[in-house]
Amino acid sequence: MSATYNELLAMANEQQQPQRLLFLFAKPEGNNPKKSKKMQRGHLQPIMCVDKLPEEVQKFESLVAEADSVAQDWQFIFIAALSGTDGTAPDTEQAEPYLNKMTNDLVTGNNIANYVVLDRAGKPIEMMVN
Repeated sequence: MSATYNELLAMANEQQQPQRLLFLFAKPEGNNPKKSKKMQRGHLQPIMCVDKLPEEVQKFESLVAEADSVAQDWQFIFIAALSGTDGTAPDTEQAEPYLNKMTNDLVTGNNIANYVVLDRAGKPIEMMVN
């Protein structure tokens, strides 16, 4: 799924139930800098994750600044949304198992196509798993 950050926020706000956005920040490891960017191979290491309500992260630049205040070595953000029920968005405690699943998916390479992936500039990235 390729979407811009603004498109993702718009989709979250259009849902019938309130959403909580899940963010997993990751960095690449094992790349060969002599290879072209298209042909580099390696793996992604999770750095940190956080959940936010859409209204808490209206600007991509604010999300990046907050992330950088914790760790600056991330290169990619994996994003998912968690739907609420009965007009109430999920809370942080309810989001935790899903953040753990995102981390496991990234480490194992399973199901990463289910996430919106953006680089530090907010550009959509398509990940390929071998």
